[in-house]
Amino acid sequence: MRTCFVSRRFFPAISGMSIYAINLLRQLVARGHDVTMISQYRGDDFGKGVYGGGPPPGVAGVKVIGLEQLGEQLANDTAADFERDIDTIVATIEREHAAAPFDLLHAQYGYPTGWAALLAGQRLGLPVVVSIQGGDGHWVGSCCETHRAAMVRVLDHADAVLIGGESFAREVHDRLGTPMDRFTLIPGAVDTKRFTPGTLGDGNTVRILYHGRVDRRKGVLDFIAACDRLTGDWRATISGIGPDLDAAKALTAKRDLGERIVFTGYADYADVPQIYREHHIFASPTYAEGFSNTILEAMASGLAIVSCHAVGVSDCLRDAENGLLIEPGDVEAQAACLQRLIDDEGERHRLADAALTECRAVYSWDVVGGMIAGIYGQLRGSGGPTSFDPVLPADPDCRFRAEPHLL
Repeated sequence: MRTCFVSRRFFPAISGMSIYAINLLRQLVARGHDVTMISQYRGDDFGKGVYGGGPPPGVAGVKVIGLEQLGEQLANDTAADFERDIDTIVATIEREHAAAPFDLLHAQYGYPTGWAALLAGQRLGLPVVVSIQGGDGHWVGSCCETHRAAMVRVLDHADAVLIGGESFAREVHDRLGTPMDRFTLIPGAVDTKRFTPGTLGDGNTVRILYHGRVDRRKGVLDFIAACDRLTGDWRATISGIGPDLDAAKALTAKRDLGERIVFTGYADYADVPQIYREHHIFASPTYAEGFSNTILEAMASGLAIVSCHAVGVSDCLRDAENGLLIEPGDVEAQAACLQRLIDDEGERHRLADAALTECRAVYSWDVVGGMIAGIYGQLRGSGGPTSFDPVLPADPDCRFRAEPHLL
């Protein structure tokens, strides 16, 4: 089966989208699919500084095509031109299809990549799968009428809409009106062969990890504030880059935590499993997720987890059963949970063991990859999306035209 996978963000950018994409690509290749990946990327210094960027690397068995987000990079001087980049994606899909026809298009993220795939699918008569992730559910479509209309049309007319869990699907339903039966629930997944528990002993120093995008929406500033309340022998690592890296470093200095918290910066994905193995506790005080890759990685790595009663988290973690959950933004409660795990080695092991057992049974990529491949097989030869208006209303006031890296 020939599949065109369209990604908004891929390595060297570090994000949940990159991790989802690389694991799905590996699954498809292993199952005999002929895959072309078209990935957007930031080529400017600012864009690379926020998430990492530059042309995507090769992937064994996959034809990789990188498209620089030239329209979005205009925001460095004026306003982002998403339409320019969408036109480039559509033209690239059409060119590759003319050279060797695709059976199916799969876009990661509803806008702009999902909208581009929907346009191409209509023109070429190809079935379109869209994975709704992260900001798609939380804020894309609430920013302006242009993107609201695009998201609604993608959700209404794609041949399959994949989403990570019930809570995330409910949020999209409540915000954009999408019927719940339009969603196919496909949980997030983790490579349980790469992410495994380490042999780090408990010793005297308890090591806490925050890994992922350094972004206040992920709770990194709350985490630093919570660390300021901790006692005992502990150390913390903040691994990653993001839009609030400078703010996080400034807060750490202000709270005089420089000897307790270390920032390790960008981490190559190949090095990430070892980063988890060097810690006992994982902190993810996020305000909302699509389905958290980092939480699944922590589960697979045998860490005790502190997170939040938040969309995308409550689908895989249950308070006091396989993790500790607080309300988003509750710094005092987060500090109490972290202190509890610092002080109680038995509790750390109990929660970590429960999370690991569930992760291996439910969230392995071997299981989830088979589910997605099965959907592809059902849609093959079914034709393009149902009819929709390809012209979007013009609303130039979208907040993401000034800060497209936050989309």
